[in-house]
Amino acid sequence: MRMRMGAAVVGIAVLGLVASPGCVTKKVFKKNVEDTDTRIKGVESGVEQNERRISDVQTDTDQKITSVKGTAEKAVEIGNTAMAKAEAAETLAKGKLLWTTTLTDENTKFSFDQAQLPPEATQILDELASKVKGLDKAVYIEIEGHTDSIGSEDYNRQLGEKRADAVRNYLNENGGIPLHAMNVISRGEENPVSDNKSKQGRAQNRRVVIRVLE
Repeated sequence: MRMRMGAAVVGIAVLGLVASPGCVTKKVFKKNVEDTDTRIKGVESGVEQNERRISDVQTDTDQKITSVKGTAEKAVEIGNTAMAKAEAAETLAKGKLLWTTTLTDENTKFSFDQAQLPPEATQILDELASKVKGLDKAVYIEIEGHTDSIGSEDYNRQLGEKRADAVRNYLNENGGIPLHAMNVISRGEENPVSDNKSKQGRAQNRRVVIRVLE
């Protein structure tokens, strides 16, 4: 009887020893899996945080680019305004305005996209030159070219300058007015006197303004 009980105890102990390592291995494996899952979740969380940081940086960069662009455009606008004021002050400093003569498409019939002076314009310039020489004193003539808004700003500035140059050259070659007494400037399309949406308005904007200053 005692031998049977002893054998049974030994059998239970053996089973316990056999079963024990298996239980420990499963627990360790489960723990390893849990640890791995935790690390994966940590990596995923880190990736998400990096993606958020990248998105935040991109948004901040876009905002700064927009801000810089707006600042640059504002600077250009301020610069143009300052230049206009400086030129106006320079004109005033040169002397008193005696009179202004304006050549427009309405009274001179400039050909479209052309700088050559038509006969109507030369008649007006002949009268102006005669009047200037009749003053019997030194004067300064400012010739300012303007265009409508058709075409690019750069092209219109060049066209305005060509028409103003044509006026200066005519006054010099045919009116006997010295070149050093005349100054040419082009405003292009930037100073319209009428609405560019209408044909009549565009004709008024295509002009050369001649100022005679004492």
